[in-house]
Amino acid sequence: MKTGSIGIRRARLEDAAGIADVHDRAWRLAYRGMLPGVELERMISRRGERWWARAIRRRVAILVLDFDDEVRGYVTYGASRARSLPYRFEIYELYVEPEYVGLGFGRQLFEAAQSRLKPNAQDLVVWTLADNEIACAFYSKLGGRAVATAEEQFGSVRVAKVAYCFDGRKTARIVLPRLSSR
Repeated sequence: MKTGSIGIRRARLEDAAGIADVHDRAWRLAYRGMLPGVELERMISRRGERWWARAIRRRVAILVLDFDDEVRGYVTYGASRARSLPYRFEIYELYVEPEYVGLGFGRQLFEAAQSRLKPNAQDLVVWTLADNEIACAFYSKLGGRAVATAEEQFGSVRVAKVAYCFDGRKTARIVLPRLSSR
């Protein structure tokens, strides 16, 4: 009997198709009904295998959840994009295939990215849609505090976002101006 191997490692070029597949499936589950259907499809189609291969070639910080040589989740991270917040680092995306949600793999991906940012791992922010109850609960459970809100435009719909910080500070919540969609 063969036992499966599970690990988290830096993304390789041959992972591009697997990351694109996880992105597609996870985004459909997470955002269907929250984002306009046309916008969601457009955003998913932009992030195909070629997009991820370019990101890997450019050495974007991407870690993958590898389960028996298949990508089952990923996390991207780096410098904070929100200059108005006092956090130097950001987790940009963290997604796990729907059937792997709730098994602790999201936490492992988060902690792996956080450890790569040491010694400043506590100087970290993560944005999520405010209506994404699963993500909000996930980041709260990890110890994140909601510290800022903003709106993002998706087609004709404005969607509220919330920033969770991981820094140990006690700060007041701030509202940022509306951001355009990526």
